[in-house]
Amino acid sequence: MSTAKNYLEALVGPLDGKKRYRLFKARAEQLPPPYRTAIDALQRYLNHFGPGDAESLLRMLEDLADLFEQSAADRVPIRDIVGEDPVEFAEAWLRNYPEGAWIHRERERLTNTIQRAISNPS
Repeated sequence: MSTAKNYLEALVGPLDGKKRYRLFKARAEQLPPPYRTAIDALQRYLNHFGPGDAESLLRMLEDLADLFEQSAADRVPIRDIVGEDPVEFAEAWLRNYPEGAWIHRERERLTNTIQRAISNPS
């Protein structure tokens, strides 16, 4: 969980989704330009293909901000963060947050429907 989020929650109590998102955006804006450009591009991709529920999406973005803040502080090159294929990095990142993804829900729905069809063949 995000250190900045934990600190703010200790001061002001639990943060709602809008405040957490604004905090994420503020953190991204503080990154050096190349890191900010990279995190903005990743956020756009993750917003389209990531978790459908706000809590999972926010947690994923906060973790991404943690990664990029630490990488920027350590001067890790962006290519070393995302590898040669940024899409593969994003897809691997998404696999760490399956609980809110629409595809996860649809896979469960498909599996459950097939199981019901097998159990009740009438």
